[in-house]
Amino acid sequence: MLLTVSLVGCAAPSHRESIEPSGELSVEVMDDVAYLSGVLGSDLVNRLSDLIKENPNVTDLVLVDIRGSFDQQATMEGARLIRRLDLNTQIAPTGFVLSGGVDLFLGGVERLIGAGAGVGVHAWSDGTKVKAANLDPMDPVHATYVNFYLEMGVPERFYWFSLEAAPEDRVYFLSPEEMYDYQLVTQ
Repeated sequence: MLLTVSLVGCAAPSHRESIEPSGELSVEVMDDVAYLSGVLGSDLVNRLSDLIKENPNVTDLVLVDIRGSFDQQATMEGARLIRRLDLNTQIAPTGFVLSGGVDLFLGGVERLIGAGAGVGVHAWSDGTKVKAANLDPMDPVHATYVNFYLEMGVPERFYWFSLEAAPEDRVYFLSPEEMYDYQLVTQ
């Protein structure tokens, strides 16, 4: 399933975009669950750290509608923080994660995708001339992503699949079978 949507970007880990997110990340806590919506920015690690300091009882992050990220390095570090904090991630039923939102989701120790939820991937671009499609497969930036996915328990082939699934200005939504095949779900 290929769908054209407006993307906020998914930068290479070594790059940062200077654009400020228009759909800033919002967080709402209810009991031991934090609900996240919006766009992931450069302040993600600080936001997650503050969230847990202020709400140490939180065990689960529910991603309601994560439209992407403006700082892929921060997104990967946010996923690693989620893993270190032993938090679980879920995509809300009928919710979605796109682009860098998928990477944040992968940080969960246990990962659950609600019925009707969407997981959208595409080839990355740093917003300038650097695009995954223009790089040699042996370029070290690919290894950064591959190593991240392996660290999160996802096979390397998921990275290469995401690059082929859709160009940087479109999104491919995975089928439930693909979500399980690529081990995005742990339950």
